[in-house]
Amino acid sequence: MKNKTLLVLAAGMGSRFGGLKQTEKFGPNGEFIIDYSVFDAIKSGFNKVIFVIKEENYDLFRETIGSRVESHIKVEYAFQDMSDVPSNYKIPQQRVKPLGTAHALLAAKKYINEPFVIINSDDFYGYEAFEVASKYIDKNTNEIAIVGYKIKNTLTENGSVKRGVLQIKNNKLEKIIESKIEEIDGKLICEPLSNDKKFEVDEDTLVSMNMIVFPKEFINYIKKEFDNFLKNADLLNDEYLIPDVLSKAVENNDYNVIIEKTNSKWVGVTYKEDTKEVKDYLNKLIKENKYKANLWE
Repeated sequence: MKNKTLLVLAAGMGSRFGGLKQTEKFGPNGEFIIDYSVFDAIKSGFNKVIFVIKEENYDLFRETIGSRVESHIKVEYAFQDMSDVPSNYKIPQQRVKPLGTAHALLAAKKYINEPFVIINSDDFYGYEAFEVASKYIDKNTNEIAIVGYKIKNTLTENGSVKRGVLQIKNNKLEKIIESKIEEIDGKLICEPLSNDKKFEVDEDTLVSMNMIVFPKEFINYIKKEFDNFLKNADLLNDEYLIPDVLSKAVENNDYNVIIEKTNSKWVGVTYKEDTKEVKDYLNKLIKENKYKANLWE
């Protein structure tokens, strides 16, 4: 079986939720959402996890999630730091938010030695999605794959959501339209973040939840494109984002991006009010014997 790495993006703070979502306890024995992701990854064949975090959160992560998973899988910690840019660039002192998700991948570059899958730390993806990603890696392909979710499986009752709507042709990505999505009068309306015209989608339209499979070599592409980003960026506000890098790779015919569908249900905490829904869903899965009440026992 091939070596497979799970890379968990955990350096961001949840602005709308308020606070460090990654360490909110959701399981009956204090498990975080990350616990379930790592558990599902191990079950589907992953043998290393990299947590990309802020260095100041290292002790918190090591004492909590680290202490639970380190006996089950190899663990590495990578620190995303705004100062981690080429010496001829300087990040303004006033900047607060991280430099973006693609920059977070660069923080983990030295630990990436095999195909890897990225996920968000505060999203519950479901076991079947990890199985889809793992089987894709086993195909020995050098192409990227997005695990696509049906929009209906990613919504919350507590407000609009931001999703990457996938435009697909012949099972390959043509474009990602980052959009705010909400149900209005029984219709799902997408408002592109680029301020392009709103459009309607059906409930089975596929979206990216930032679960993406990469060949190990793609980290070098991200590094190369980072230099291009810095040349043109407003370093006070702009972010170096994975969807932008993917879109450029597709436009330039540098990589194909394959769409691998999953029927998994996504749950997560976009809003504080979502916390109860996530806990109730995990308890439902525990009652169905999908997970043990004490996950790591």
